[in-house]
Amino acid sequence: MEVITHPTPRTVEEVFTDFRGRRAGLIKALTTDMVKFYQTCDPEKENLCLYGLPNETWEVNLPVEEVPPELPEPALGINFARDGMQEKDWVSLVAVHSDSWLLSVAFYFGARFGFGKNERKKLFQMINELPTIFEIVTGNAKQSKDLSANNNNNSSKSKPNGLKVPKMSSPPPKEEDESEDDDEDDEQGAVCGACGDSDGTDEFWICCDACEKWFHGKCVKITPAKAEHIKHYKCPTCSNKRARP
Repeated sequence: MEVITHPTPRTVEEVFTDFRGRRAGLIKALTTDMVKFYQTCDPEKENLCLYGLPNETWEVNLPVEEVPPELPEPALGINFARDGMQEKDWVSLVAVHSDSWLLSVAFYFGARFGFGKNERKKLFQMINELPTIFEIVTGNAKQSKDLSANNNNNSSKSKPNGLKVPKMSSPPPKEEDESEDDDEDDEQGAVCGACGDSDGTDEFWICCDACEKWFHGKCVKITPAKAEHIKHYKCPTCSNKRARP
């Protein structure tokens, strides 16, 4: 068996070509080849992974047994969640993990082949010009720029259409017509409805559609990825306020 001890140096363009080929294969699996992909991900089988290949094809297979693997591995066990979710939500989840895997493979090559700061920046810029698999699968590829612009203009408790804001610099400030006792809180912004803190402005926040209180995502166990699949969020308190028989 031939062993290559010193891999041939790769350029940014070659790594990007590899990224684009793998991405095309994954997009096929989650769009045009969806029926075949869905049937292949049998929950009765062992842990399965979705691989995108450089020749623009895809395959569902068991993870490699080699430790550590030659390349970063995609999400493990995607088949187990297939029948426990709505199909579109399951496909969206697989798409998010596929986007993450593509980035990890590309920058693995960057580290392996000694890319410097400028080369890594160039690679990311080339990748960032393409819509993500998640955006393509959910039909948000053309809307992503508009959504980003709307997020930057939000200065009150307004909600974006369809998706929750994955991350925001801080929750919107409280209204100015509150009592004088709350003046200090007004200057600092809204407080988390769970822990009562107003810090963590660089963290992910989510707003309850029922009581309109803001919460740290970590306090209510909601991640940005989860929030993308929630159309109307209710905090734990509002969720428990169900009409009694």
